[in-house]
Amino acid sequence: MFFHDNRLQYKVRVDKPNPQFAKALQQAIGGVEGEIRVCLQYLFQGWNSRGPVRYRDMLLSTGTEEIGHIEMLATAVALNLEGSSSSVIEDIVGGDSLMEKIVGGGDPRHFLSGGLGALAADANGVPFNGSWVVSSGNIAADMYANVMAESTGRVLATRLYELTDDAGMKDMLSFLIARDTMHQQQWLAVLEELGHGSTNGVLPIPNSFPQSNENQDFSYVFVNSDVTPDQRSEGQDRRWTHGPSLDGKGQFREEKAQPYGDEPMLAPPKPEGYAQVEQMQKANDPS
Repeated sequence: MFFHDNRLQYKVRVDKPNPQFAKALQQAIGGVEGEIRVCLQYLFQGWNSRGPVRYRDMLLSTGTEEIGHIEMLATAVALNLEGSSSSVIEDIVGGDSLMEKIVGGGDPRHFLSGGLGALAADANGVPFNGSWVVSSGNIAADMYANVMAESTGRVLATRLYELTDDAGMKDMLSFLIARDTMHQQQWLAVLEELGHGSTNGVLPIPNSFPQSNENQDFSYVFVNSDVTPDQRSEGQDRRWTHGPSLDGKGQFREEKAQPYGDEPMLAPPKPEGYAQVEQMQKANDPS
């Protein structure tokens, strides 16, 4: 069950409407780094949660908060478009065929499809893609996915912060950046709790699969496929090639890439697949 409050989670103020910035803000709504992605990701993880109830409760609370962030950004898009409505409509009615000029470099769909409102799309107008949502059913795997989502989202928000000189927009973004900071921390806190005091303690994921069933000769080997001499790494300690593995269950080492398998030989094409005659005749010819 969800409830709605007409007041925003945090104030949204636009001092000078800017259609171009409205277009940029769309990335924070419907882009791969955006709020729709994290909102649905946390909600689906919560709805699908099995195990301790506290993880489900946390995920649902945070996913619900992200709905409020979508609301804030959608409001910001609408406010950035408000002051430009007259010129937008005049240019369209004037028959200018160069869409880039319709909103001074903004997105014409903000008017054509949204009536000067936000869209469930990214900054290029590409609709949100639900395949970006990660909900694996493994709490540790999901937490790492959440850290990545919040990290890229915070990177995006900081870039948007630098892109505008509007004091109201900077204030709103400073709030969203702070929330990204907290969300990164809370997902890492879950990993630390799962790992009994260390985020590395959850590794490898899933920890329910017996490692005796994997080929442990290759569990902690860095395979270097670079064929050029690597002078930069000579004499350097690289954490991923020497010393104990992060899960404490092995030792890192490095080896040059080499084939352990044979060259694949496929069966001749099936006649009903209608390959070329030459393919069928030469299917077993090693040349």
